Amino acid sequence: MSRPLNVLVLGAAGRMGRMVTAAVRASEGLRAVGGVDLEGAVGEAGLPIFSNLAAAVRETAAQVAIDFTVAAAARVNLPQLVDLGVAPVIGTTGLSESELRQLDGQGKQHGVPLFMAPNFAIGAVLLMRFAAEAAKYFEYAEVIEYHHENKQDAPSGTALRTVEGMLTARGKAFRDTPVDETELLPGARGGTRGFVHVHSVRMPGVVADQDVLLGGPGETLRLAHRSIDRGCFMPGVVLAARRVLGLPPGLTVGLDTLLT
Repeated sequence: MSRPLNVLVLGAAGRMGRMVTAAVRASEGLRAVGGVDLEGAVGEAGLPIFSNLAAAVRETAAQVAIDFTVAAAARVNLPQLVDLGVAPVIGTTGLSESELRQLDGQGKQHGVPLFMAPNFAIGAVLLMRFAAEAAKYFEYAEVIEYHHENKQDAPSGTALRTVEGMLTARGKAFRDTPVDETELLPGARGGTRGFVHVHSVRMPGVVADQDVLLGGPGETLRLAHRSIDRGCFMPGVVLAARRVLGLPPGLTVGLDTLLT
């Protein structure tokens, strides 16, 4: 049997970090060797926590790092991980397309694979796949995404990837609304891409949900995914951690690329 991969958890003392640590510990082929968080932070019982990323990699011989932090921290940590030869699994959102291109180029230069998923829930990935297929047959589409009140970016990465997949499958934009609209409240119709209106909801009690609405003459189709608990992300995170070292150097995006 091959030796388990040494996994470092960034943001290890946070709610997601603790859940990721527990999932890694419970998974065959992975070993949680340490965490990175603010000085004095406490993670899962027995997990050494470091405030310095380079020291954490050196002391733990980490091969893979799982990052569920915030964009500001990821902008500092991810390039450093690649320089150190550690393969990141990225759950943090809010990075720009330019920043992702830089990470992709850096990974290729150093021969390091990176993996990023806008959403690690299997059901959310299937929703994107179904929405792309349905987009070929309907002329109007809207997306409503729901997240907790502390999410910093809007719309979510999942919503953006859903819209991109729908537009790619169609090969053209959706139809615009046929009448001149007046927004009595600015932004009431949401942001648009390819005439898909995207609406973001932020409030307590929500984890990460999404609705895709498609319309045609005399009918609508509603596709929905609900995250009941953050545990729904863990199978996807574990899958990515196991598979990332087998990916080509550079950035691979989307859990669908790992689903056979």
